Amino acid sequence: MENLINRIQSKVTLNPYEIDLIKNQFITEKISAQTILLKAGAVERYIYFLDTGIVKGYQNIDGKIVVQHLVGDQDFFTSLDSFMTQTPALDYYETITDCSLVKISKSGFDILQRETKFWDLFVKEITNEHLSCKLERVKDFQILTAKERYQKFVRQYPKLALNVSIDNIASFLGMEPQSLSRIRKQIAI
Repeated sequence: MENLINRIQSKVTLNPYEIDLIKNQFITEKISAQTILLKAGAVERYIYFLDTGIVKGYQNIDGKIVVQHLVGDQDFFTSLDSFMTQTPALDYYETITDCSLVKISKSGFDILQRETKFWDLFVKEITNEHLSCKLERVKDFQILTAKERYQKFVRQYPKLALNVSIDNIASFLGMEPQSLSRIRKQIAI
């Protein structure tokens, strides 16, 4: 919970009442590896803050798993559309490693929105961060080679590069695992 409070305070100022309100609305959980947190077709009930561990977000498109999100320590994740509209999700979210996380329900989210001034600003900041990352990822797909995308991924996310399977990394980077294996061999030489 402390990391969540610190992350929020890195963006907005909190008073003691607001800190207590956050602690009352978020639930701490430990989840083992390979646990599905959300299945496509279900309604997303939570926004998660990943304290420790790794989570992947993916879609099953015509039987092919397409990894769209690799989430590491100290980051937020959810199927945002499903959470905000309370409609069925298109995404799956699954833990890759054992995880420690905190989560907030839609009703808790609404309480923070109603009873505080900081919450809307904070959510906007985090949403903008995630949108910027998505736009940069699209740009990378347009201008970088597969090798350059992998090298950038390793620089930006060394922990993920070491702890996520080659299949998941390859899918996230938009290539086949065999291509990523060849790229990794070239880099190692």
